Amino acid sequence: MDKKTISIASDHAGVILKQNIVNHLINNGYLVKDHGPMDENRVDYPDYAKLVALDVQNNQASCGILVCGSGIGMAITANKFRGVRAASIVDTWSVEMTRKHNDLNVLCLGARVLEKEQAFEIIDIYLKTEFEGGRHSDRLAKIAAFEK
Repeated sequence: MDKKTISIASDHAGVILKQNIVNHLINNGYLVKDHGPMDENRVDYPDYAKLVALDVQNNQASCGILVCGSGIGMAITANKFRGVRAASIVDTWSVEMTRKHNDLNVLCLGARVLEKEQAFEIIDIYLKTEFEGGRHSDRLAKIAAFEK
């Protein structure tokens, strides 16, 4: 994945980790579109997942990152948008495989599951790993057909 704009958001549980991720991305030369929130006041994660999913769906960002307590709610919501392939990831092997085989375009992380350094490692692999294509493209085409 090339260094283009990354769309990011969280809910209240993920604000601190999201802010750390934004700094990490900027320090590594990425452009970041931060949809918030900017404080830990309670918000509903679907409202923020929608903003990132729409950026990815409409090619306003090359990929997205969503952070909530578990990463699961964000992934469920983001996957409701055509063309979005989101997954809640907790380890480096899974992120590498979902990029290579599933062309993951929205990475979902759990702020209550991962330490900051673990999240950075997962993000770095997410951003450097390329989709393999081939037989995996055929499978993604079948999934895309379900969205119609």
